[in-house]
Amino acid sequence: MEHGQEHPLILAETLREQDDRVLEGVLHCPDTACQLEYPIIDGIPLILPNIRTYIGNNLPHLTARDDLSDTLESILGDCAGPDTLFNSTRQHLSSYGWDNYGDLAPAAAPEDGVQVQAAPGAVKRCLDAGLQLLGTATQGPVIDIGCAVGRSSFELAAGSDQLVLGVDTNFSMLRLAQRVLSDGIVRYPQRRVGIVYDRREFTVEFNNSDRVDFWACDGLALPFSTGRFGLAVGLNVLDSVSSPRDLLESISRVLRPGGSAILACPYDWSQSVTPIEAWIGGHSQRGPGHGASESLLRSLLTPDAHPQSIQGLQITNERTDFPWHTRIHDRSSMTYSVHLVTAEARKP
Repeated sequence: MEHGQEHPLILAETLREQDDRVLEGVLHCPDTACQLEYPIIDGIPLILPNIRTYIGNNLPHLTARDDLSDTLESILGDCAGPDTLFNSTRQHLSSYGWDNYGDLAPAAAPEDGVQVQAAPGAVKRCLDAGLQLLGTATQGPVIDIGCAVGRSSFELAAGSDQLVLGVDTNFSMLRLAQRVLSDGIVRYPQRRVGIVYDRREFTVEFNNSDRVDFWACDGLALPFSTGRFGLAVGLNVLDSVSSPRDLLESISRVLRPGGSAILACPYDWSQSVTPIEAWIGGHSQRGPGHGASESLLRSLLTPDAHPQSIQGLQITNERTDFPWHTRIHDRSSMTYSVHLVTAEARKP
């Protein structure tokens, strides 16, 4: 959007494609005052407000190889050591890959060692609970904000006949999701202990996957016209952005009147991600809400209940204690109690 005008991007150049899917290309803003270019890499459009900054900060992810054997990947990990981008990326892919797709994997072999008692699939269970809270089916395209490695997007498409777009800023996770979409193959490193990882690779199939796509977009600056979507989903993303309120406002803008939102958050705040002033609760325990996150989110999603209330969203249902756990390694997992909320976009 430039000077209050919306300008749909055009596909200016296709550099590589497969089965009518653009794997490499360039999107172009036709506005003469803009003329920005947005690349498509590995089938993933990068449509972000400051594309130069994003590419500069994420160049290692954008150019990382994903065709190495598990043996060579293990050697690189041993040489790089634990406190490197290479191994932190493997840890993230391990945790998210296991939870998103581990329930679809072949049974682990006995030699795989001790396994945490937690079961994969928390993201699917949370989504299912959110859809139950929502109750009624929604009409119109669906946006899955913070889709990570993509399971929630596939499940949203499988349960409806709507188009589903998964968006995230983590390119390594989007690449994993895009491979599932294009090839039906799940491949991720699963951490055993320390910097010891085992390659997990297996095939999966989801209904209506042809209605899914994955883009690199910032939830705080969604590049879509007002009222474009009928449903917005954001599972465990409110505490993973620099401004949770701006995310709520962004969701409100892209939802059509009568549209719905499903949000989940454990309020696991980190100052390295979100400035304390932007936290929803978690501080100022001497204030009116005594630092509680749940009551503050309720007031933000109740028009006129708070000076910063989102006028376009109205809370409709909630569950305060949905269980969610994340696998760290064979002997470790982290358990959260997630606040699950549904809201409706108010009609003008």
